[in-house]
Amino acid sequence: MREVAKVASIIPGNIRMETLIKKTAEYIASSKYAVALTGAGISVESGIPPFRGKGGLWEKFDPMEFAHIDAFMNNPKKVWEMFMREMKGMLVESKPNDAHLGLARLEELGILKTIITQNVDGLHQSAGSKDVIEFHGNFAWLRCLECGHRCQTVDINLDHIPPRCDCGGIYRPDCVFFGEGIPPNELDRSQQAASQCDLMLVIGTSAIVQPSAFMPVIAKQSGATIIEINPEPTPLTGTTSTLLVQEKAGKAMRQIITEVERLLPGKK
Repeated sequence: MREVAKVASIIPGNIRMETLIKKTAEYIASSKYAVALTGAGISVESGIPPFRGKGGLWEKFDPMEFAHIDAFMNNPKKVWEMFMREMKGMLVESKPNDAHLGLARLEELGILKTIITQNVDGLHQSAGSKDVIEFHGNFAWLRCLECGHRCQTVDINLDHIPPRCDCGGIYRPDCVFFGEGIPPNELDRSQQAASQCDLMLVIGTSAIVQPSAFMPVIAKQSGATIIEINPEPTPLTGTTSTLLVQEKAGKAMRQIITEVERLLPGKK
């Protein structure tokens, strides 16, 4: 597999990308148990900015001031007025792109079993994916601090801040704030999926945030092939991953799905 990657890397221009797309599609079409690990890069094309890096939300908002559980509990009104109002606006406007839809299609074909995501936008579910493990919860849903009632963020009225449940309790985003731990069940499920898969697609992540960045390592150690779809190389490139499709997620997945469907004409 390393030889294939080496040969592909010296083929110039569009031919090189076409070769990588076809090779990725071949791996996918022959997979019996594929898993995807996704990060912020898969949702950028849907208008959701990343949290970290240039242009990220943490350049605009201090995470310790607006995204720490203590900050929310001490002053939920401030967090709702400044941070959550903007998050709601992005969720209302954003739609799944070709990368989200492509993963949903692979699940429909019976190839992709699970998505492990660092994202909190709910776009995988909107695209139709059914088995999504969310490391950091989901901003698309709210949960009452008193009775636990859940509702969708896009449906909440922000005329009164902070928004309250019918029981009088304050709604909080159903996500993992700084200062809170990743749900143990989600971590257990992701480790199990990583150890069972024969192929892992790593899409739109820098692969530096733990524990999600360790999932491809678990998969590799269990014998799986790791394929990255990312505009830039990551710490996985050339060590853990077999191929790097160096392209935006939506564009790459659109081409990959077309090729997969060509290779599997009998599947609807």
